[in-house]
Amino acid sequence: MLRHRLIHPDILEALAAAGHGSRILITDGNYPASTKLGENAALVYLNLAPGKVNVTEVLETLLTAIPVEDAAVMEPDSGPEPPIFDEFRRLLPELSLTKYSRFEFYEEASGPDTCLQVVTGEQRIYANLLLTIGVVFPKS
Repeated sequence: MLRHRLIHPDILEALAAAGHGSRILITDGNYPASTKLGENAALVYLNLAPGKVNVTEVLETLLTAIPVEDAAVMEPDSGPEPPIFDEFRRLLPELSLTKYSRFEFYEEASGPDTCLQVVTGEQRIYANLLLTIGVVFPKS
């Protein structure tokens, strides 16, 4: 029996094979998932309908299963910061968001360290989030 909220078998399999420094990409509905998939990334589609499932729901569930040491976002070229960044900060209070331009983000997210790409039906713009898995310390 699992003690955390994450029960999706394909996501669990990808996380079980990952380790410290591996990356997980949670995408919004606009992300070019099929053309920006990293060579080592498992691809999981959770985009049931517009707005279902959303990025923050996936993040909240992943946080019950893994430690996160870094979180990166795609920053707009101009204009105000997307409101969803505040939600990411609320869910990851111990981290500062690493910001990349659009094409830098694509390069980082499709790199060899990305082990999992979860596609959501998120409709909020710039809601892509690239997580780096942290260390699980032994219990003393």
